[in-house]
Amino acid sequence: MLTISIDTHSSLPMYEQIYNYIKAEIRNGNLPYHYKLPSTRSLAANLQVSRNTVDLSYAQLVSEGYIEAVPKSGYYVAMVSDLTHIKPKPSSVTKPFPISKITYRYDFSPFAIDINTFPYNTWRKLSKNCMNEYNNDLFLLGNNQGDENLRAAIGRYLHESRGVNCSEDQIIIGAGADYLLQLLSQLFQYGKPISSIAMENPAYRQAYKIFTGFHYRVIPIDLDHNGIRIQPLYESDADVVYVTPSHQYPIGIVMPIKRRMELLQWADKAPGRYIIEDDHDSEFRYKGKPIPSLQGIDSSGRVIYLGTFSRAVAPAIRVGYMVLPKNLLAVYKQYLYHYSSTVSRIDQYIITHFITDGYFERHLNKMRKLYKGKHDQLVQALKIFRDKISIEGENGGLHLVLRFLSNASEQEIIDAAGKKSIKLYGLWEHYITKPELPAAPSILLGYANMTEKNIQDGIHALYHAVKDCL
Repeated sequence: MLTISIDTHSSLPMYEQIYNYIKAEIRNGNLPYHYKLPSTRSLAANLQVSRNTVDLSYAQLVSEGYIEAVPKSGYYVAMVSDLTHIKPKPSSVTKPFPISKITYRYDFSPFAIDINTFPYNTWRKLSKNCMNEYNNDLFLLGNNQGDENLRAAIGRYLHESRGVNCSEDQIIIGAGADYLLQLLSQLFQYGKPISSIAMENPAYRQAYKIFTGFHYRVIPIDLDHNGIRIQPLYESDADVVYVTPSHQYPIGIVMPIKRRMELLQWADKAPGRYIIEDDHDSEFRYKGKPIPSLQGIDSSGRVIYLGTFSRAVAPAIRVGYMVLPKNLLAVYKQYLYHYSSTVSRIDQYIITHFITDGYFERHLNKMRKLYKGKHDQLVQALKIFRDKISIEGENGGLHLVLRFLSNASEQEIIDAAGKKSIKLYGLWEHYITKPELPAAPSILLGYANMTEKNIQDGIHALYHAVKDCL
């Protein structure tokens, strides 16, 4: 009989203690191949535990291949013990020292949101509502593009808030914008061949990595004060251009209507040209009215629209949506429709009712007011720098760009702030190709996950940390 010591006071479940003991004995060679283990009944009686406890332990060992169940005979050690004695070759590489994560007192992350305002009670209520006997179909595979009700709700929301014109059939639901960009990269491989994609420079680097990962040639196009420059776009041989016109990431330029029309004219000049419009944080605008989406003013079916709930609700929800022009939708249905939706139907149900029951609109109104207060506090606090800085992209989104009028490098300013426990994020790393002329050191200054007092104190600390660099 196995001599297993059960610690009844341990936080580790008893079945896991039994499982760990037997696995270790097998791996150490103490239980040889084809050794017959005690029956679950006898081992349970010997250890004075329930038979279910031993059943769970044996089931886990069987699933991992450590033991085998022989019908009408019992459980036997599988052929793995000989492999456990293979020793790895000694390595001459010195083990690296463990890296401890640095905790900063002030973290001006441009990627953060105010997670403390997540609508927990509403989410809990909607989660409970979907778990009832009338929703059994939620545990079956749904439509590959996403549930019809969710796509209809998103279509109505996009039309009312962003002027997007589409049917629910044109919408594809996916686990975040990154997944949808990967799906789109595959879609471009069918139909008219696409060899190169133009991107804003600086740009959203994740999109750049995805496109290059699919072996597309990415052509960086510099910006002017209205966004991506049109003449260099014409001079490139790009078939597709990826833009963030409502709040350019990372600089924050809002593309005016004239430049949007010029971009649409570029797409119309040749067959097979497309514009990817990433509308990542258009919900948050603090000055003037939102400019309609590119998709809403596109009359030729050239704009692919991308959006997500990551910034408006929470990043971990991982739900995004893509609106395809009808000609690309036909290609998708012919070649890629076999892909199942990557979003749980439970999550789709919750978000559907979050939108249709009015919770999303109320949440957005609350967050706009909250973020505007933080935004205004940040702009006010930055006055301590007087004429040593300039600010860009402050009219929308959840970060602004702070340019230092200094001869110091961007890294010197980041390092100086870091020594005072202030985490800064540089603009330089977002460039696909670096500017020929040295640019003013620039920082992406996020504020969403900081309190107004934290913002005020953090900017005051930042001023004293970097003033010797100015």
